[in-house]
Amino acid sequence: MADKKLEGKVAIVSGGGSGIGRASVLAFARSGAKIAMLDRTVGHAEKVRRQVEAEGGEALVIECDISEPHQVEEAVKQAAAKWGRLDIVFANAGINGAMAPIETMDIESWDQTMHINLRGTFATVKYAIPFLKKNGGSILINSSINGNRVFSNIGFSAYSTTKAGQVAFMKMAALELAQYKIRVNAICPGAITTNIDDNTYPSEDLKEVQIAVEFPDGGEPLERGPGRPDQVARLALFLASDDSGHITGTEIYCDGAESLLHG
Repeated sequence: MADKKLEGKVAIVSGGGSGIGRASVLAFARSGAKIAMLDRTVGHAEKVRRQVEAEGGEALVIECDISEPHQVEEAVKQAAAKWGRLDIVFANAGINGAMAPIETMDIESWDQTMHINLRGTFATVKYAIPFLKKNGGSILINSSINGNRVFSNIGFSAYSTTKAGQVAFMKMAALELAQYKIRVNAICPGAITTNIDDNTYPSEDLKEVQIAVEFPDGGEPLERGPGRPDQVARLALFLASDDSGHITGTEIYCDGAESLLHG
C-alpha cells in the first residue's frame, strides 16, 4: 500500500500534462493529494487526469496560460474552491524558448521566455498565497541547473536568466512567507527525458557564437545519461510533504552530478 504522505492535501501543478509535471501529478495523487492541473495543453492534461482517476485519485484540469496573469488568478481560485483548501503549489510550467546570440535575439523572444517562465512563476505563487496562508503549505518552483550552476549552453541567455531569477525569487518568498508556515523551495533538474525540446527555438546564426567545449564521456556521471521525470517527481513529493518540514529557501539539484562537470 502506498504511503499516503499527502492525504487530505490539495495541490496545484502547472504544466501537469507531460514530463516532470505529469510525473509529479501521479506521485502526489498516489500519496493521497487531490490535484488541480493548470495547463494550456488541455488534451495532454486530461489523459493524466484519467490515469489519476483510474488509480482511485481525484484530479481537475483547468485550462490556463501562465503567461496571462488573469488566467492564473482565476485558475487558482477555481482550484481552491473545488476542495475548499490549498496546501501545495508546484510552479512547474515553462519553456526553453529562443536559443540565439544576445546580439540577434529579438526582444519579443526574450519577453516570451520571461513572461512564461518568470512572470508566470510569480503569478502562480502570488495568487496562491491567500489560500496557503490558511493552513500553511509548500511551494515548489521548477528551476534548472542552467543559470545557477551551468552557463555553457550558449544561446540560452533568456532561459538561464529566468531560471536564476526563479531561485532568487524563491529565496525572497521563503523568508517573507515563513511567518505563515509556507515553505518555498526550488528544484534544479539537469538533463531529463521530457518533451521540453519541442519548445526550444535555436536560431540559424547560433553557431557564430558557439564555444567549443569538450566534456568527458558520460555527461551525467551518476547514470551515464539523462534522468527521468519520476526521479524529479520523488524529490517534489519530498518537498511537498511534511518530511521536509524544516526545509525552506533552498535550491536542490537533481542532475546526477551533471552540473559539476558542465559548470
